[in-house]
Amino acid sequence: MEKSLVLLKPDALDRGIVGEIIHRFERTGIKIVGLKMLVSNEDMARGHYTEDLAERRGEAVRDLMIKMISSGPIIAIVFEGVEVVEVIRKMVGATEPKSAAPGTIRGDFAHVSFKHADEHKMGVYNLIHASGSPEEAQAEIAVWFTPEELVSHNPSYTNITLKKGQ
Repeated sequence: MEKSLVLLKPDALDRGIVGEIIHRFERTGIKIVGLKMLVSNEDMARGHYTEDLAERRGEAVRDLMIKMISSGPIIAIVFEGVEVVEVIRKMVGATEPKSAAPGTIRGDFAHVSFKHADEHKMGVYNLIHASGSPEEAQAEIAVWFTPEELVSHNPSYTNITLKKGQ
């Protein structure tokens, strides 16, 4: 079983769509093994938005993302499931909301472009972060959760679904 981190960013909480987003994941049978609401401090945000982001998009973009994710409460969730990183990424949609397909979380609830964000010197308000690989998920989960905060459990519907799908 694979784990993945999802962060519902301050704009998702501000918009009041947290329940809708979590509901979409729950409907797939993906299991929640960690969930908490917090306000990120700058150290946690820097631990999440690593130097790798600065190398890919520039230090200014990294700083804007750190400022954005630290601007209000977030909800951090660890999901567990079969190939869950890929499943979640598909459900979330493209990082740039205006490019996200309809039916994805970003495609249905966000519309900001990279161009708009760059012109206004702001982070991209795209509602949600989802780990990009199992290795990235492992590192990101360690930023937001201690091992004691993750709960192992086996819902009966998950066992039935996995047995039928084997």
